[in-house]
Amino acid sequence: MYTLLSGLWKYTFQKDEYNVSILGLDNAGKSTYLEQTKTKFTKNYKGLSLSKITTTVGLNIGKIDIGHVRLNFWDLGGQEELQSLWDKYYAESHAVIYIIDSSDLERIDESKEAFDKMVINDSLKEVPILVLANKQDLDGCMRVIEVKKVFNPSAPLIGHRDCKMLGTSALKGDGVHEGIEWLTECIKRNAMNRPPLQKDIT
Repeated sequence: MYTLLSGLWKYTFQKDEYNVSILGLDNAGKSTYLEQTKTKFTKNYKGLSLSKITTTVGLNIGKIDIGHVRLNFWDLGGQEELQSLWDKYYAESHAVIYIIDSSDLERIDESKEAFDKMVINDSLKEVPILVLANKQDLDGCMRVIEVKKVFNPSAPLIGHRDCKMLGTSALKGDGVHEGIEWLTECIKRNAMNRPPLQKDIT
């Protein structure tokens, strides 16, 4: 009887936990994207005013639950001097969200360089990557197809892992649901390569 109740308890309350690193250059919209994600996937969540979010120095954290999955987000500062800290989180990351400021044409090559350096790290081998062309709501931004052309040479570095590029507006919330739902399915499918952290939620 105890075994049955224990199994039922675990089925009902246990979450498979996964860590997701949110990376990209400073001012790409990473923290705004995290706040939108928490708002859209957490009932009655009242977070920061999106207009008052400032540049991250260090680390922002957040979490959402989707069914029996919990995603823990690490939003890492994107300034050049902080990018050297990114690899400290790779080994425990189950996925990466890489955010590009598609309105900043002058830094698009810099963003690609940071992406290439990240994607070749052995600690991220086989880890799914969601690439977001952010700020699609702004006039004069690069369309997703244009951003893809810049990043297409990175395809051999990405290899066979799950990788998808989507357009989004972190400020307006456009594309947030689609991206998170896609990434969650990829993470679950990749659980044999990078198993979840299982914890009982009480």
